[in-house]
Amino acid sequence: MSTEVVMPQMGESIAEGTITKWLKKVGERVERDEPLFEISTDKVDAEIPSPAAG
Repeated sequence: MSTEVVMPQMGESIAEGTITKWLKKVGERVERDEPLFEISTDKVDAEIPSPAAG
């Protein structure tokens, strides 16, 4: 089952980001709120957590 992952609002002026590093491999188990990937924007770098376990 797939789950949509939406980039959280990082600030008023940040509308998009680039995934710079995947922290999980295809088929690997992930828990809710576990870091899933890293993003980079023009103002901030951040880890994005998984919205669900699976």
